[in-house]
Amino acid sequence: MGLTENGPSVAVVGVTGAVGQEFLQVLSQRDFPYSSLKLLASYRSAGKQFDFEGRTYTVEELTEASFKGIDIALFSAGGSISKKFGPAAVAEGTIVVDNSSAFRMTDGVPLVVPEVNPDAMAHIKLRGGGAIIANPNCSTIICLVAVTPLHRRAKVKRMVVSTYQAASGAGAAAMAELELQTKEVLEGKPPTTTIFGRQYAFNLFSHNSPMTANGYNEEEMKMVKETRKIWSDPSVAVTATCIRVPVMRAHAESINLTFQEPLPEAEAKEILSAAEGLFLIDDRDTNTFPTPLDVSNKDDVAVGRIRQDISQPDNKGLDLFVCGDQIRKGAALNAVQIAELLVKKAGIA
Repeated sequence: MGLTENGPSVAVVGVTGAVGQEFLQVLSQRDFPYSSLKLLASYRSAGKQFDFEGRTYTVEELTEASFKGIDIALFSAGGSISKKFGPAAVAEGTIVVDNSSAFRMTDGVPLVVPEVNPDAMAHIKLRGGGAIIANPNCSTIICLVAVTPLHRRAKVKRMVVSTYQAASGAGAAAMAELELQTKEVLEGKPPTTTIFGRQYAFNLFSHNSPMTANGYNEEEMKMVKETRKIWSDPSVAVTATCIRVPVMRAHAESINLTFQEPLPEAEAKEILSAAEGLFLIDDRDTNTFPTPLDVSNKDDVAVGRIRQDISQPDNKGLDLFVCGDQIRKGAALNAVQIAELLVKKAGIA
């Protein structure tokens, strides 16, 4: 549909970043309806120009007055910016879809993965007053797109996740540094370590988010807390180990599940093959399973290595391996899908 008179007015906050640029790509590729588009960023980026669907747009400096007349604002500029400008947007009647962690665990703010819990935002209506809808952490999104169909069938009691997270999760600068480091190491030069403070190329390390008092880092605790909120189940046991790996833009996750009810492997494969937002790569004969390259620049999450956990009795355990594009489904696509739900409810598309 694209530019259309009855579409919502849209603002993209943080448009010059990796996710901000992906917002524009996803909006165009999915033919999202909009009546106007405003590009917002810091004063340092004001004046830059971007072409979008045959028109040239000039980036404006983000201020508290930026949201007058804006129906939907897609935010990806960091938590401090969201905390400062999100409420200002809401006061203007704007629905904020926020990609940061600023509001995820705030009571009354829906934390939404459209394939998983769209009903959490059922009370929010386009042009019905301002609101904030939070985008979950990228690793949580990718995990729950794959696990929720199984959870609906047999109820997950415990989930153990190990993540292998790409440079894209730390932004465009981290992606550029990984590329630079790779060249430097191959040329025998000391690597530039501005972003992570260590060699990233040909290496991996514990996720760079701050450590918490319980020995988990913040990324790991996000997966624990967000899963419980999204599933509306504080009893589900979740533990995670998050690792940064030298991959450009798609995360991988090893997931071990314990169910309340038996779930045979064959039935699990049938459920996953029919689930929204997923595709299977699970060929044991050729040892072909999901890889980050399989999902880079793609919408859906890949799932494979589906097997019964032989350490758990009575078919109550499964192992999975999933991969998803962190910038896309882990961030920009999920936010645009939330906006699509608002538009569909309003009868525009």
